[in-house]
Amino acid sequence: MALLPILEFPDPRLRTKAALVDAAEVTTPGFQTLLDDMFQTMYDAPGIGLAASQVDVHKRFMVIDISEEKNAPMVFINPQITAQDGGQVYQEGCLSVPGIFADVTRADTITVRFLDRQGQPQELTTGGLLAVCIQHEMDHLEGKLFIDYLSPLKREMVRKKLAKQRKHVA
Repeated sequence: MALLPILEFPDPRLRTKAALVDAAEVTTPGFQTLLDDMFQTMYDAPGIGLAASQVDVHKRFMVIDISEEKNAPMVFINPQITAQDGGQVYQEGCLSVPGIFADVTRADTITVRFLDRQGQPQELTTGGLLAVCIQHEMDHLEGKLFIDYLSPLKREMVRKKLAKQRKHVA
Protein backbone atom coordinates (compact mmCIF):
# COMPACT_ATOMS: atom_id res chain seq x y z
CA MET A 1 0.00 0.00 0.00
CA ALA A 2 1.07 3.57 -0.68
CA LEU A 3 0.25 6.93 0.81
CA LEU A 4 -1.33 9.24 -1.74
CA PRO A 5 -0.88 13.03 -1.78
CA ILE A 6 -4.03 14.83 -0.60
CA LEU A 7 -4.98 17.97 -2.53
CA GLU A 8 -5.44 21.03 -0.33
CA PHE A 9 -7.63 24.10 -0.70
CA PRO A 10 -7.38 26.30 -2.78
CA ASP A 11 -6.11 23.73 -5.35
CA PRO A 12 -8.48 24.13 -8.35
CA ARG A 13 -8.54 20.35 -8.92
CA LEU A 14 -10.73 20.08 -5.82
CA ARG A 15 -13.44 21.85 -7.85
CA THR A 16 -13.56 19.13 -10.53
CA LYS A 17 -16.84 17.21 -10.78
CA ALA A 18 -16.13 13.48 -10.65
CA ALA A 19 -17.19 11.07 -13.40
CA LEU A 20 -19.06 7.81 -12.82
CA VAL A 21 -16.99 4.68 -12.27
CA ASP A 22 -17.52 1.99 -14.91
CA ALA A 23 -18.88 -1.05 -13.03
CA ALA A 24 -16.42 -3.32 -14.89
CA GLU A 25 -13.52 -1.30 -13.42
CA VAL A 26 -14.51 -1.93 -9.80
CA THR A 27 -13.11 -5.45 -9.48
CA THR A 28 -9.84 -4.81 -11.36
CA PRO A 29 -6.61 -5.19 -9.37
CA GLY A 30 -5.66 -1.55 -10.08
CA PHE A 31 -8.93 -0.20 -8.67
CA GLN A 32 -8.74 -2.46 -5.61
CA THR A 33 -5.16 -1.29 -4.96
CA LEU A 34 -6.31 2.32 -5.25
CA LEU A 35 -9.00 1.64 -2.63
CA ASP A 36 -6.38 0.12 -0.29
CA ASP A 37 -4.10 3.12 -0.85
CA MET A 38 -6.97 5.50 -0.10
CA PHE A 39 -7.76 3.71 3.18
CA GLN A 40 -4.06 3.81 4.16
CA THR A 41 -3.89 7.52 3.29
CA MET A 42 -7.08 8.28 5.22
CA TYR A 43 -5.97 6.36 8.33
CA ASP A 44 -2.52 7.94 8.23
CA ALA A 45 -3.82 11.52 7.86
CA PRO A 46 -5.81 10.76 10.20
CA GLY A 47 -9.35 11.06 8.90
CA ILE A 48 -12.68 9.25 8.75
CA GLY A 49 -13.50 9.78 5.07
CA LEU A 50 -11.68 10.38 1.80
CA ALA A 51 -13.17 11.04 -1.61
CA ALA A 52 -11.25 10.05 -4.75
CA SER A 53 -11.29 13.71 -5.83
CA GLN A 54 -9.10 14.57 -2.84
CA VAL A 55 -6.30 12.35 -4.19
CA ASP A 56 -6.66 13.76 -7.73
CA VAL A 57 -8.72 10.82 -9.05
CA HIS A 58 -11.86 12.42 -10.44
CA LYS A 59 -14.19 9.44 -10.27
CA ARG A 60 -17.27 8.98 -8.10
CA PHE A 61 -16.13 6.90 -5.15
CA MET A 62 -15.06 7.35 -1.56
CA VAL A 63 -13.82 5.43 1.45
CA ILE A 64 -15.13 5.90 4.99
CA ASP A 65 -14.39 4.41 8.40
CA ILE A 66 -15.96 6.17 11.38
CA SER A 67 -15.03 3.43 13.89
CA GLU A 68 -12.67 4.31 16.76
CA GLU A 69 -10.70 1.11 16.10
CA LYS A 70 -10.38 1.78 12.34
CA ASN A 71 -11.80 -1.66 11.62
CA ALA A 72 -15.05 -0.88 9.77
CA PRO A 73 -13.97 0.25 6.29
CA MET A 74 -16.76 1.15 3.88
CA VAL A 75 -16.53 1.82 0.14
CA PHE A 76 -19.16 3.86 -1.74
CA ILE A 77 -18.92 3.74 -5.53
CA ASN A 78 -21.22 5.95 -7.64
CA PRO A 79 -23.21 6.98 -4.52
CA GLN A 80 -26.59 8.67 -4.85
CA ILE A 81 -28.64 10.05 -1.99
CA THR A 82 -32.21 8.95 -2.67
CA ALA A 83 -33.86 10.30 0.49
CA GLN A 84 -33.01 12.69 3.28
CA ASP A 85 -34.78 13.89 6.36
CA GLY A 86 -34.31 16.34 9.20
CA GLY A 87 -31.32 18.52 9.87
CA GLN A 88 -28.33 18.54 12.17
CA VAL A 89 -25.43 20.87 12.77
CA TYR A 90 -22.07 19.16 12.94
CA GLN A 91 -18.63 20.64 13.35
CA GLU A 92 -16.74 19.43 10.29
CA GLY A 93 -13.11 19.33 9.34
CA CYS A 94 -11.49 18.13 6.14
CA LEU A 95 -8.17 16.58 5.11
CA SER A 96 -8.13 19.02 2.18
CA VAL A 97 -8.61 22.01 4.51
CA PRO A 98 -6.23 21.05 7.35
CA GLY A 99 -6.71 22.56 10.78
CA ILE A 100 -9.99 24.28 9.93
CA PHE A 101 -13.30 23.35 11.56
CA ALA A 102 -16.74 24.87 11.09
CA ASP A 103 -20.38 24.14 11.83
CA VAL A 104 -22.29 22.81 8.81
CA THR A 105 -25.98 21.91 8.63
CA ARG A 106 -26.69 18.61 6.88
CA ALA A 107 -29.57 16.16 6.64
CA ASP A 108 -29.97 14.10 9.82
CA THR A 109 -30.96 10.87 8.09
CA ILE A 110 -30.15 9.81 4.54
CA THR A 111 -30.67 6.84 2.27
CA VAL A 112 -27.86 6.24 -0.17
CA ARG A 113 -27.59 3.82 -3.10
CA PHE A 114 -24.12 2.76 -4.19
CA LEU A 115 -21.91 -0.08 -5.36
CA ASP A 116 -19.79 -1.74 -2.68
CA ARG A 117 -16.16 -2.80 -3.03
CA GLN A 118 -17.18 -5.93 -4.92
CA GLY A 119 -19.36 -3.91 -7.32
CA GLN A 120 -22.60 -5.12 -5.73
CA PRO A 121 -25.54 -2.69 -5.52
CA GLN A 122 -26.35 -1.62 -1.96
CA GLU A 123 -28.78 0.69 -0.21
CA LEU A 124 -28.14 2.12 3.24
CA THR A 125 -30.28 4.30 5.49
CA THR A 126 -28.22 5.94 8.21
CA GLY A 127 -27.96 8.96 10.46
CA GLY A 128 -25.54 10.71 12.76
CA LEU A 129 -21.83 10.87 11.99
CA LEU A 130 -22.00 8.38 9.12
CA ALA A 131 -24.72 10.41 7.36
CA VAL A 132 -22.66 13.59 7.81
CA CYS A 133 -19.51 11.91 6.52
CA ILE A 134 -21.27 10.50 3.43
CA GLN A 135 -22.73 13.93 2.61
CA HIS A 136 -19.37 15.62 3.15
CA GLU A 137 -17.51 13.17 0.88
CA MET A 138 -20.25 13.33 -1.76
CA ASP A 139 -19.79 17.11 -1.84
CA HIS A 140 -16.15 16.48 -2.84
CA LEU A 141 -17.36 14.39 -5.78
CA GLU A 142 -19.36 17.44 -6.91
CA GLY A 143 -16.36 19.77 -6.55
CA LYS A 144 -17.70 21.31 -3.35
CA LEU A 145 -15.93 21.82 -0.02
CA PHE A 146 -17.42 22.21 3.45
CA ILE A 147 -16.06 25.76 3.59
CA ASP A 148 -18.42 26.61 0.71
CA TYR A 149 -21.15 26.60 3.38
CA LEU A 150 -19.36 29.51 5.11
CA SER A 151 -19.77 33.18 4.31
CA PRO A 152 -17.40 34.61 1.68
CA LEU A 153 -15.60 36.54 4.43
CA LYS A 154 -14.99 33.44 6.55
CA ARG A 155 -13.91 31.48 3.45
CA GLU A 156 -11.34 34.16 2.63
CA MET A 157 -10.08 34.04 6.22
CA VAL A 158 -9.62 30.26 5.84
CA ARG A 159 -7.69 30.75 2.58
CA LYS A 160 -5.36 33.28 4.22
CA LYS A 161 -4.84 31.11 7.30
CA LEU A 162 -3.90 28.09 5.15
CA ALA A 163 -1.55 30.20 3.02
CA LYS A 164 0.15 31.45 6.19
CA GLN A 165 0.48 27.86 7.51
CA ARG A 166 2.08 26.73 4.23
CA LYS A 167 4.53 29.65 4.39
CA HIS A 168 5.65 28.58 7.88
CA VAL A 169 6.15 24.98 6.74
CA ALA A 170 8.19 26.00 3.68
